[in-house]
Amino acid sequence: MSWSPALLLLLALGLCCTGIRGQRYGMTARFRDRSITHPRLREQLELECLTDKEDSGISWVRQDRSGTLHFIVFISSMSRTTFAGNQKTSTRFEARKDSRLYRLVVKSFMPQDEGNYFCLMNSNQVLYFSPSQPAFFPVTTTAAPTAPAATTQHGITEKDPCLRTLDSETSKEKELNFFCDIFIWVPLAGACVLLLLALAVTIILCQQTRRRRCRCKR
Repeated sequence: MSWSPALLLLLALGLCCTGIRGQRYGMTARFRDRSITHPRLREQLELECLTDKEDSGISWVRQDRSGTLHFIVFISSMSRTTFAGNQKTSTRFEARKDSRLYRLVVKSFMPQDEGNYFCLMNSNQVLYFSPSQPAFFPVTTTAAPTAPAATTQHGITEKDPCLRTLDSETSKEKELNFFCDIFIWVPLAGACVLLLLALAVTIILCQQTRRRRCRCKR
């Protein structure tokens, strides 16, 4: 059973146009296990299509994220299966009929199997579509990065105890330098003052001595 581009176009129109969906027969595509909300990687996934009509086969079709339709299998009313490429069997899928339930099994669900699954039926030259059953892996979210603590230059936080230690050590060093300056510069300044006084006294004595000599000569 080959699927031509014209037939795929017809299927696409059937998805978009609600008028082509018949109101006479109801169809429902769903996960067989009602507790399942998302498929699991490399695990088996079973879907089933429930119809109101038992004597007409159905086809399983997958619509990927881009909207492209992919034919999977046709299951006849006699439980005969025809997979894509007119193959009787498939390495990736299994299909069977059980009364009004048409089952589809994805043997090992992979990322390329994600999509919207639905079944369709052709009865009296009218196509009937079921609502789609989404089958996607759960979306994983990553935690937002936390903002780093406010830092000053050199990567030291404002409340870092090392900063306080550094400040205390700096202040102690300044105090020591201040005392060292006192012990060095005060005696040096005193010596300079004494030297100036001695120089002044010497100059005065020299002037007095010269005056006395000048008087004696006269």
